[in-house]
This record gives sequence, structure tokens and C-alpha cells, in this order.
Amino acid sequence: MTRAVVFAYHNVGVRCLSVLLAAGVDVALVVTHRDDPKEKIWFSSVADLAARQGIPAITPARPDDPELLSELDRTPPDFIFSFYYRNMLNEGLLRSARLGAFNMHGSLLPRYRGRVPVNWVIINGESQTGASLHYMVAKPDAGDLVDQQAVPILPNDTALDVFNKVTWAAELVLHRSLPGILAGTAARTPLNLAAGSYYGRRRPEDGRIDWSAPASSIHNLIRAVAPPYPGAFSELRGHSVRFLRSYIAGEPARHAGRAPCIYAERGRCYVDAVDGRRLEVLDLEVDGRAATAEELLSLFGESPLPLGEAS
Repeated sequence: MTRAVVFAYHNVGVRCLSVLLAAGVDVALVVTHRDDPKEKIWFSSVADLAARQGIPAITPARPDDPELLSELDRTPPDFIFSFYYRNMLNEGLLRSARLGAFNMHGSLLPRYRGRVPVNWVIINGESQTGASLHYMVAKPDAGDLVDQQAVPILPNDTALDVFNKVTWAAELVLHRSLPGILAGTAARTPLNLAAGSYYGRRRPEDGRIDWSAPASSIHNLIRAVAPPYPGAFSELRGHSVRFLRSYIAGEPARHAGRAPCIYAERGRCYVDAVDGRRLEVLDLEVDGRAATAEELLSLFGESPLPLGEAS
């Protein structure tokens, strides 16, 4: 029976580990992360799945933990798989896999290598993304491609909508590719990294809205960091406001001469952007509490409220 060590976390980790188990792969060890108490845990647990299946699971602070390396030296696995594990695996770990090491990445490589690709593709207004299975090398997301699956990004999809599609794509790609991997016949297509892109980590403070941007850019930021992510935010007359969900339909601004501004109209909340387009704000919080359009009126008045430097 094929023996594997799996580094995994998050929903992609759960679904891809499930694919291996369904195919009869002997998963000898799962390496995952301890949940961060400072992070909102909205996703499924790889550790829980391993426990249900009776698979040993460990949570070393680093993947180059000496005890883990010693264990892999004593009993080298046939394969190493990494499914949304958050740390890079070093060359020593990769060499311990007798038949190969494979990673699942949440973009259409070589585009959007690096961190949080789902959030970045939405911020940049992309119309599609996907999941890519590739051979692991020491350089991040740079090894030869095995297979990938594209999924669409609709204009009002949030990061959670897209992440759910990417999770499905990852499961499909692994299920489709696994027979070839186990047989040693999997495809190897070199990635042209010069034709791709690399993006780094995002922080909660990167969700600050630039009101000088066009409506589409503001909308893309809001949906890219919408809950369960930290959310886009701004300050309005001394109040902290989080913009949690928006909708854009190409409508013209109602108060173009005052843009950028926020206002309520017929029980709904809107933002007019500097490019003459408006977007509807579907959910927002003021000072940590959900607020309706009517509450926005009572707090800021009926006149359009300037945004950005003018506020």
C-alpha cells in the first residue's frame, strides 16, 4: 500500500485528505497547525478528520522540527502532500519522499504564486481563478504542474464564495490526478514563472478603503476581505465603519458633484465613487454594531456624507 505523510490545514486540507483516504492511500502521519486563538476559525479541522480516522496528527511549530525530520528519516514515506499547510517545506523534507512531493495551490499557476491568492484575485478584479496541483521544490509554488482546474469569479462573489469554489476545484484536481501520481505517470509541465506573478501576505490594516479609487476597486476590496475575513473599513466623523458586503450593477452616481460620498436612499445605503458610478452597501457596521440605512441617517443626517480626506 502507498504510504504518505500529509501536511494540511483548512477546508482544502480536509477535502484533499479525504480524497487520499477514499483512494486507499495509507496516510501514516498528518502534520497540521494549532488553531490560533487570535484568528476567527470558520473552516473545517484537519486534526478532527485525522482523529476520526485514527491517523496520528502532530502540530509542530515548524515543519523542520528535529523529531519530525528524524521520524521521516527512519521511515521515509512514498509521497508527501501539502494541502493549504501554511509553512514552506524545506529540501530535507521534500527529499524524504521516495516517489515525490506535491502541493495544492489556490490559483491558476504560475499566476498568483505566494500568499492568500483568493483574496488577491478578487482585489485585482479577476474573472477566474482555480486550483493547481504541482510538484514541490524549495521555491514557493514553482515546481512542475501536474494539473489545474479553473473556476469563474462572478462580479459580486465574495472571498468566501470564491474560496468554496477553489476548494471544489482542489478536490476535483486531486481526484483526477491521483491515479497517475500513484502509478508514477503524472504529467510534468514546467511553469513559466516569468509569465506569472507573486503576491505576499495581507494584514487586517490592508483593508482600509481608498475613497479616491473607482467604484469597482472599492467593491473589489470590500468583497475580497468580507467576512469571515476582517472586512474593509474607514472612519466617518469619528466613528469606525466596516463595509462588509457591497453590490455593483453599473449604475451612475446620484451625487457625482459630491463624490466620494455615502448616503441612504429609499431604505438602502449607497456610495457614489469618484468615477461617476455608485455601489450599494448591503451590510455595514458602525463602531462594531450592525447598522441599517435608517440608522446611518439618524447618525450622520440626510445629506450625502463626504468620504476620504473630505470627511
